Amino acid sequence: MLKQVQVGDFCPNSDCDDYGKLQSEDQTNIIRFGKTKAGRQRYMCKTCNSSFVETKGTIFYRRRTPEDEIIDTLTLVAEDSRISSLARAKGHKEDTIIDWIRAAGQHAERVEEMWLAEHRIERGQLDGLWAYVRNKGEKKRLPRN
Repeated sequence: MLKQVQVGDFCPNSDCDDYGKLQSEDQTNIIRFGKTKAGRQRYMCKTCNSSFVETKGTIFYRRRTPEDEIIDTLTLVAEDSRISSLARAKGHKEDTIIDWIRAAGQHAERVEEMWLAEHRIERGQLDGLWAYVRNKGEKKRLPRN
């Protein structure tokens, strides 16, 4: 079974000799390296001397908007709120909200790949599941006379 890891459990620098190696008693190349101005934990790899923050690899990486604001906006998008309406109500540009949606979609694809690998679900099974979820979300319409 795959273990879900956190940022700080491995070096995310693909050029590093210790890239992707999980921290253990024998593997201790990642250290805490202070905090950012926004209060985010920073880490440093002692092998390659690269530093990174706790949001690396998430949809919140390099974003200035608070996480709860992004999550709230994406939740409203999922509830069929119009992007133009959210832009006016929340005070964000439409392009910003679209960028959040794209980032969330890409992140979901990576998570889906991980779960597919772990649970050995066939692509057809997953497509069937998504079709089921999509149909459940559609509104029932009355036939026109």
